[in-house]
Amino acid sequence: MPTDLKQQIQNDLIEARKSRDRFRTVVITTLLSEVKNREIEERGDLDEEGVRAVIARAIKQRLDSSEQMRSGGRPELADKEDAEVEILKGYLPPSLTEEEVRIIVQNAIATGINQMGPLMGIIMPQIRGRFSGKEANRIVREELE
Repeated sequence: MPTDLKQQIQNDLIEARKSRDRFRTVVITTLLSEVKNREIEERGDLDEEGVRAVIARAIKQRLDSSEQMRSGGRPELADKEDAEVEILKGYLPPSLTEEEVRIIVQNAIATGINQMGPLMGIIMPQIRGRFSGKEANRIVREELE
């Protein structure tokens, strides 16, 4: 049984094909392929959270590629990766601000947890796909000081 998010992605693919939006069609087809591969690995359908995790990983990969393209002197390819990221972000909940993440971290610290590993273990499920893990790590370090 497909999740609502997965169904939305499939519907968007049909729309992109109807409107002959080749770029969007390729991005969405690739995303659905990544979801399907993940389902094969998991040996079952992904739930909403699983699909979001695949999308978040795809965004992270494209951001890393974009950074490498820019440092390699290929800004046109980096712009393409950035455009793909914008399409993929449309399938995730709105991003969190640094202040919102800082509050989540402070609330976790208030429960008595004062070590990096356990703190990250508590906050990551709350922010996954909505805020960079690297930036969250920095905020946790700042709050623990």
